[in-house]
Amino acid sequence: MKVKTLVGVATMAGALLTTGMPVQAQTIDGPSVSWNLSTWGTKRAFTAGVEYVAAQVSEKTGGKFNIKIHYGEALSKARENFDGIKIGAFQAAMYCNFYHPGKNPASMVLTMPFLPLGDLEVSMHVREAVMAHPAYVKDMDNWNAMTYMSALLPQYEFMGRGKPPQNLEDWKGLRVRAGGGLGTAMGKLGATLTTVPAPEVYTGVERGTMDAASFPYTYSHASYKLPEVSDWFTSNMSPGTTECGTVFNKDAYAKLPDQYKKLLMDLKAPAYKVQIKAYHDIDEKNLPAFRAKLKEVVYTDAQLDELRKIAAKPVWDEWVAANKDKFDAQGLLDLVMAEAKKAAKK
Repeated sequence: MKVKTLVGVATMAGALLTTGMPVQAQTIDGPSVSWNLSTWGTKRAFTAGVEYVAAQVSEKTGGKFNIKIHYGEALSKARENFDGIKIGAFQAAMYCNFYHPGKNPASMVLTMPFLPLGDLEVSMHVREAVMAHPAYVKDMDNWNAMTYMSALLPQYEFMGRGKPPQNLEDWKGLRVRAGGGLGTAMGKLGATLTTVPAPEVYTGVERGTMDAASFPYTYSHASYKLPEVSDWFTSNMSPGTTECGTVFNKDAYAKLPDQYKKLLMDLKAPAYKVQIKAYHDIDEKNLPAFRAKLKEVVYTDAQLDELRKIAAKPVWDEWVAANKDKFDAQGLLDLVMAEAKKAAKK
C-alpha cells in the first residue's frame, strides 16, 4: 500500500474516532434561491458543464440554491434567450453567438475560421480571455447579462446528404448550415448559406432544403440525429468553431449572497473539466458509429492548405475591416492569437 493511501486511511480513522461518523463537506448556508436556465435541445455533452454546476450548487447548499435547466426551448426560442435575460424572464440562459450576431458582435471573433482553438484546454484559456475583453463585456451589458462560462465548442465538421464533397470545388452550390466566420469561409467556396437553429437542421436535411450542416464534432451531429438522414461526414476539415455559453441576468446575480456567488465561481474550473471530458467521451462512442454508416471525407494536406489560403486570413481581414469602427476588432483578434500561443506553451 502506498504511503499516501496509508496517510489517507489514518486521517479518516482519526476523524471516525473523533466524530463517530465520516467527515462530510460542510454545507454552504444561505437563503432559499430558485433559478431557471433556458436552453434548447436535449441533455447532451454541450450541457454537461452547466448540468454539473446545477447539481453541485444544490448539493453544496443542502438544496437551498437550485438551478433548474429547461431544455427544448421550453422558456424561450434559442434566438431570443438574450431578450429573456434582459427582461428578467429567467435568471440564466445558454446562447450561441451566430444565432444573433447583431446582439453580440464582439464575440463573433471566435467564429473566425481556422483559429488555433483545436485543443480544448487552449480553447478554454482563450475564451476566458476574450470574455473579459471590454468590447465583449459591453455587448453583454446591453442585454443586462454577465457571461459565466463557455461551452467550449469543439472544432466543427460537416455532415450531409447526397454526393460527398471530396474536392473543394464540390462545395460550390451546396446549401449548407454555417454561421459567422465559418459561414463566410464556406461562401468563398461557393456554398449557399443558412444559419437555422440546431433543432431545425434534421428536418432541413431530411427534406432536402439543405445539403449539409456544420456542427461541433462529434457530439452535436449525434445529438441532433443527423447521421439518420446523412450519407457522409468530413473528419479533418476543422474549419473553425463558434462561441456558445451560459450567461446570468446581472440583477439576479447581484442579489445572490456572497457565499453563493463564490460557490458559482469556484465551480467553473471543475465544470470546464467535466465539459472537456464529456466531449472526449462522446467522440469515442460516435466516431465508430459514424464510420460504420457514413462515407468519411478526408482532405489532403494540399487541399487544406488551399482552403486556408482562401478562407482564413482573408476572412479575418474582412471581419476586422467591417467592425473596426464599432469596437477594437483587431485587438480582439490579436488577443485570440496571443492567448492561444501562451496557452499552448503551458
